[in-house]
Order: sequence, then structure tokens, then C-alpha cells
Amino acid sequence: MNADDLDTDIVVHEEPATLRSYELDALSSILPPDRRDRMAEVLTDDDVATLKHLAREGMGRNTLRALASDLNYLETWAHAALGSPLPWPASEGLVLKFLAHHLYDAAERENDAAHGMPGDVERLMRADGCLRILGPHSPATVRRRLALWSTLHRWRGMEGPFTSASIRAAVRLAVRASNRPRMRKSQNAVTRDVLDLLLAACPSNSNADLRDRALLLVAFASGGRRRSEVARLRVEDLIDRAPVSAEPGNADAATTLPCLAIHLGRTKTAGAEQDERVILIGRAVSALKTWIALAPIRNGPVFRAVDRFDRVGGKALDAQSVNVILKKRCRVAGLDPTLFSAHGLRSGYLTEAARQGVPIQEAMRQSRHRSVQQAADYYNEADVERGRSARLG
Repeated sequence: MNADDLDTDIVVHEEPATLRSYELDALSSILPPDRRDRMAEVLTDDDVATLKHLAREGMGRNTLRALASDLNYLETWAHAALGSPLPWPASEGLVLKFLAHHLYDAAERENDAAHGMPGDVERLMRADGCLRILGPHSPATVRRRLALWSTLHRWRGMEGPFTSASIRAAVRLAVRASNRPRMRKSQNAVTRDVLDLLLAACPSNSNADLRDRALLLVAFASGGRRRSEVARLRVEDLIDRAPVSAEPGNADAATTLPCLAIHLGRTKTAGAEQDERVILIGRAVSALKTWIALAPIRNGPVFRAVDRFDRVGGKALDAQSVNVILKKRCRVAGLDPTLFSAHGLRSGYLTEAARQGVPIQEAMRQSRHRSVQQAADYYNEADVERGRSARLG
């Protein structure tokens, strides 16, 4: 995104919300299109200026989209709860009110309607489309929004109450009281057996089938890549490597498999300047090269839109399209698409690695997980599935 594109002067006289809508149009490639008009009504001029500044500074697109969404949520909540925009700086009492509205005891709410988020605030939030879940929010979501709120104070040169002992204690107590279990991003993992069913649901040599087959294989075999990483993959990121032995540890085996490396660029845990690579071997490489050759694609985005006439476009898929593709193939394969999401490819890779006895350190080199504890959760679950402890009943 070019910073000059964000500074178009508006010389006509318009209402403030209309002017902010023009400003947000400059961020149209980042912000969700179905929310821009509502954001223009809710966000303040300072909020929009902050988003434009971050876009100029080169903040990752997905990070900026998430930040804009959380900022819009905070402003919408303030309008619903206070009848006014967020005050700067926020008071300690306001932060405690936010916690009380979002982290509460669901069982107590059934007995006391005044417990948690007030009904009138909830109705306004739902009417706006910001509030979709039932019951208390997840602690992770609340902590993320508090962290953003605190960061916005620092950017504005203000001191917020977020590091005070009373706020920290309130967060701990509220998390304990909410008793909300952590939900996985994908209810079921896309393990090798599930992946094979999805691939069988791409039976023809149509462009859509070739693309989806390559996309699913690459996303899984490259360590369970995040959907944003898959969507922005470019031909220039692919590095051909010499074929490798079909038998790990036996360099003299007669049978070889195609191999290539993928340069990941900016990821959730690494900057664009880090030379992070993962290796693809075997059928994922074959499917990828077949798609690129027959599309045909010589440079630019690897995974592109395919229209209803099976024509390949020039623009990259967006990250959400990866999720749509996976769910579509689930339906064709006879699987319940509500049980799977694109993140299931990531959890499925680690689960499959554990099932097949791949050392966790080796699997993490491919998945690029930074936390051993997070990766170990999938290994521990696979151990329980194979073992006797869950069969004692």
C-alpha cells in the first residue's frame, strides 16, 4: 500500500461520517467491506488517523484488519454502554465496567439478569453486528482488546490504568469466574485420513479442482500453514530443489521424490526479513507444479480465484477464501463443514506427526511453532488416543 494513496484531500463539504467513509475507502484492501460504512459512523477521526498511520508504517494486513476490528468493537461498546465515544484517557472504572460486561459467570447470569452485560447494551451491540456470541467472551479475546486499548493510550501519549494492581487482579478474578472453556479454532483436526477424503473431492482436471488439490496439499504438507500464508504465496517464493530419496535416512534408495522449498516471508511469528523456509516433498510438489503449469501461472500469486466458467484470474485469493475452499470440499466429501476450518490443517499436521511418531522438534521445524507447550498439546492428545488411559472405563 502506498502512503500517498492514503492522503487524498477531500475538498467537498460533507458530514463527518461521510468524510471518514472516504478516508476508510483508502484502506479498502484491508478493512472488511461489509463493515466500512458502520465503522465510519462509530470510529472517531483520531481512530481513522491511527489506522492510516499504521498502514503507512507497513503493519501486516491481517494484523491491521484485526486491530481495526477490535478498535471498532471498543468504540461500539462505548456508544452502547456510555452513549458516547471512548474517553481518552480511560478511567479505571471504565475498564472494570468493560471486564464486568464481558467476563462473567454464565450460570449466575441465568439467575440474575443484571449480572454481566446489561440487556440494553447487548441489544445495541447485536443490532450493530459486533456482538455475535452468546455468553461471556473468551479470556484471550478480552485480554487482546485490553492490550490494544492500552497500546492506543501509549500511541496518543497518555497513561492508561491497564497496569494498575486493581485491573490486573480484576482480570484474574474475572477469568476465573467466567469459567469459559477455550475453544479450538477448528473443532476437528484435518489429519491425513481427512485430507485424503478432501483430495478425493477434487476429482476432475478442472482449474478449480487442480487449484484446491494443490492448495490443500501444500497447506498441510508445509507444516500446516496459516491461511494468510497460503493465500499470499507467490511463484517467486518457490525454490526448486534436487529430488530426494523416497526413503528417509537412505540416500542410496533408487526411488526419488520431487522437492522444493517455500520462502515464507512475514508470518505471525517472524518478520519479512527473516529467511524462514519450509520444505515440500512428494505429492504436494507434484500437485503444485501441475496447477502452476496448467493454469498457467508464470509469476505472481500462486493461488488465484477461479470463476464459474473455470477461468483463472490474476489476483491472489484472500485468506478467508482458503477457509471457504476447505469447507466446500468437506461438503463434497460428505463431511460436516461446521466441524472443520482452515486452522484444522495446522492442528492436523501436528496431530498426524504425533500419530506417525515424528519427533516433536522435527515437526516444529516444519510447522514453525515457537512454543513447545502448544505443539505438545497435540502430541499428548495423540498419545492418549493410542494408549490405554482413556479406555479404562
